[in-house]
Amino acid sequence: MNSAVIQPSSKEYTIVWAIICSVLLHGLLALIIPNMKFDDIKAPEVLEVQLVKKAEPPPPAQPEPIQPPAEVVKPQIKPKLKPEPKPIIKETPSPIVQEVQPVVETPPIAPQQEVIAVKPSPERTLPTQTVPAADPVKETTPKPSQVDIDNATGRYGNALWSAISKHKKYPKIAQMRGWQGETIIELELDGTGKIKSKRITQSSGYEVLDKQALEMVERALPFPTPPEALRNSNFTITVPVPFKLE
Repeated sequence: MNSAVIQPSSKEYTIVWAIICSVLLHGLLALIIPNMKFDDIKAPEVLEVQLVKKAEPPPPAQPEPIQPPAEVVKPQIKPKLKPEPKPIIKETPSPIVQEVQPVVETPPIAPQQEVIAVKPSPERTLPTQTVPAADPVKETTPKPSQVDIDNATGRYGNALWSAISKHKKYPKIAQMRGWQGETIIELELDGTGKIKSKRITQSSGYEVLDKQALEMVERALPFPTPPEALRNSNFTITVPVPFKLE
């Protein structure tokens, strides 16, 4: 049996070579692409545009003021003073003094007179002047202190109460109705103990008791002499007059 050999045509050769080329090309690409480095895509830079102001022209230079020329000061020439002539002192001759002897006149001799003896009269005695004696200086007593005045006022108030209480009488109507209270009387006295004024500073609450307190003060007059610390001026003393039923 005879076998027939089939030869490929030209189209088949081209297809085969195309397939082989594509296989080789893919193989190269498979080897090359992994080793390739792609640079990062850089973003385009932003350009900043700044507007520059147009420079203004400088102002025109002002002309400098023209100063007037300075006055030329002429040096003053002092006139030369002529030296004053010195006065010429002429020596005057000293006057010649001539001693003149005084002329002594001899008094005329008086005629002798008779001397008559006269009996001497008794001498007159001049009146003697008596000088009045000076008044004795009064010793000024020192003023009492406030402590002394307060102590004297307290002692004198007790003395006044003892004098006023001797004339105490309880009104009958107050006893019957059981009225009680205390009347406070303010007395203004002078340095001798005389009353200048009196008034009730605190009432007992009953007019009968207040009148009785004032009558007790009137009956106790004259008051005893105040202490020495209270004799220089007027002073005020408060005297309480109590009314209590026993």
